[in-house]
Amino acid sequence: MARPAASSSSSPSFDTIIVGAGTAGCLLANRLSANPKRRVLLIEAGGKDDYHWIHIPVGYLYCIGNPRTDWLYQTEPDAGLNGRVLRYPRGKTLGGCSSINGMIYMRGQSRDYDRWAELTGDAAWRWDQCLPYFRLHEDYHKGADAQHGAQGTLPELLQQDTPYFRTLREQGAGGEWRVDKQRLHWPILEAFAQAARQAGIAESTDFNRGSNEGVGYFEVNQKAGWRWNAAKAFLRPTCLRRPNFTLWTGSQVARLLFEPAQGNQPPRCTGVEVWNGRERVTAMAAGEVILSAGSIGSAQLLQLSGVGPADLLQQHGIAPVAELPGVGANLQDHLQIRSVYKVRDVRTLNTLSASLRGKAGIGLEYLLRRSGPMSMAPSQLGAFTRSSEDYAWPNIEYHVQPLSLEAFGEPLHGFDAFTASVCNLNPGSRGTVRIKSPRFSDAPAIAPNYLATEEDRKVAADSLRVTRRIVAQPALQPYAPEEFKPGVQYQTDEELARLAGDIASTIFHPVGTTRMGRDDDPLAVVDSRLRVRDGRGGRIAGLRVVDAGIMPTITSGNTNSPTLMIAEKAAQWIAATHARDGDPG
Repeated sequence: MARPAASSSSSPSFDTIIVGAGTAGCLLANRLSANPKRRVLLIEAGGKDDYHWIHIPVGYLYCIGNPRTDWLYQTEPDAGLNGRVLRYPRGKTLGGCSSINGMIYMRGQSRDYDRWAELTGDAAWRWDQCLPYFRLHEDYHKGADAQHGAQGTLPELLQQDTPYFRTLREQGAGGEWRVDKQRLHWPILEAFAQAARQAGIAESTDFNRGSNEGVGYFEVNQKAGWRWNAAKAFLRPTCLRRPNFTLWTGSQVARLLFEPAQGNQPPRCTGVEVWNGRERVTAMAAGEVILSAGSIGSAQLLQLSGVGPADLLQQHGIAPVAELPGVGANLQDHLQIRSVYKVRDVRTLNTLSASLRGKAGIGLEYLLRRSGPMSMAPSQLGAFTRSSEDYAWPNIEYHVQPLSLEAFGEPLHGFDAFTASVCNLNPGSRGTVRIKSPRFSDAPAIAPNYLATEEDRKVAADSLRVTRRIVAQPALQPYAPEEFKPGVQYQTDEELARLAGDIASTIFHPVGTTRMGRDDDPLAVVDSRLRVRDGRGGRIAGLRVVDAGIMPTITSGNTNSPTLMIAEKAAQWIAATHARDGDPG
């Protein structure tokens, strides 16, 4: 079940091949293999998620930048960041980015999905049509209600008497994705929350009800103090016990295989060519190949396989299958601007973890109670507000941490401090992902193009002013906050925008590189049901993309949970396609 066997005269055949065992791929594998008549292959380039730091929440510090769990991508030098290059973590293990991310459960805002419905012309993407698919797999710590699902409560979708939902119900699907409360609080974060309220930001106890405006603690994908990744939720034990399910790890898909277009018939994706660490093998798909390799990996694989911008394919001598200029375009990400404030007379992780005694206490607390700093997500406290009165909805998000450092992977500062990171939820800047060579082993060029628009630069400057307004409130004054970064000497829009370029970093939410859209959208890569276009007004048969790359616009918050919702809807559509082809489920 680990790696594919050496090649033989015949290639193994499956009904569905899923490329990438990350957030979307794990859920898809669970849902599609629920039908025992469907043979499902899930392919992961990384290894098993058996590294202990994957499962201990604070372990993200040891997974990011680690070749065992991270693709080790870097961005191209970015003009908006004053020529800097950023580390660009992407999960390379079972669970994908859900094994190394910040574990924050965040759906975004209703306006995000209503905008998708507008851009695609498909009402299925409206917020009210997406909400049941969030609830289907959710196990909310407070129990089920109109906004949340929970184990032990039958979701409304599973009450539908259709072959697909009946199959899921019989297999005990639903409620796999644990959403828990944070297991620790810090006095400095309580003070920041109070200061935010004094600055006019209302309290929020739930960021996932359509508008996430307010200040409060993030809810996280953890269970009993352990990280809850997509592999735990959807592969173990259910999927792995099914005889019709096959998992290949340590296996990187090198290219997609196609039957060329003939006459009025579009090209058809027939399978994949895989590097298993020793040789290339092939796997054939009788039904569909589904790309769930993420906004970077799926765009790269399409381009390597001849689906993408004509000039790029020609440059690298790749025979074209479909000319789609949008493949690798429309890259969007959340850029966080990290303000660091020194404080007095209050402990932060900086000094708490600085001594052997402090480290021992942290370890003991986690060992005995599964709480304390080792159970920490990277960010505990969040806030959503407006950078100015020009915005009708919250347009900036805070991630507030009881620690400070120069960058993730660097040591903590030797003084007590907190970090208030703020990001523009809906950036106008657009970047690209483009292959550098025809070799699958070469990383693509990732060019986010941050702060490329005047509005993005204005939001960056204004958001730093919002941070200063919060920190100036009475609740924080007992701790004498002192602005360490960027520094109070920077005041003008121009100064603050440039400083944002100097200190900002990604929070790793790339989306949009295989965007969905209407038939008349020249940059749309997939249609509203995630089928890949053929560049001639039709669709490539047997090929879909199901991951964050299909988002036409980025969601207003962390992107992991929206990706699960996308996969949940896609699984139903894929099952319906199989049913039309004679498969009952």
